[in-house]
Amino acid sequence: MKSMAHLAVFLSLAASLTLSIEVAAQTANVEQTLIQLERDWEQANAKNDTAALDRILAPEFVSTDSDGRLTTRAEGLARRKSGEVKLTAFTQDDYKVHVISDTAIVTGRSTIKGIRDGKDWSGQERWTDVFVRRNGRWQAVATHSSRIARP
Repeated sequence: MKSMAHLAVFLSLAASLTLSIEVAAQTANVEQTLIQLERDWEQANAKNDTAALDRILAPEFVSTDSDGRLTTRAEGLARRKSGEVKLTAFTQDDYKVHVISDTAIVTGRSTIKGIRDGKDWSGQERWTDVFVRRNGRWQAVATHSSRIARP
């Protein structure tokens, strides 16, 4: 009888461990997908690729920039196309990913060289991006950036 109880406990623990491993693997896969999406977004920004930005940004996307300005997806794409925002270099690093069901929060740092509204926009920013998964596809719905003060 004791052997059956031990076997039941062992099988329960093994099933729990297997489930934990599967969940960890799925989480790692989602994290890698989101980091790749951030890198795609980085490249789209660096190349001023509005077609790629159109795919990455959800229709309801909103950006809060380091000056406190709110910009919708349509406004941001229009500013890119008009040349109001022109980047000559844009890189990102220091990614951290937090997934909660079909919502994800990714934080990181950007190094920017470019012009915005006719002024130099070079420097570094910390940002927080919010993604949602719809029909198996992740899209950015919001971003917020803060300027990193120069020493």
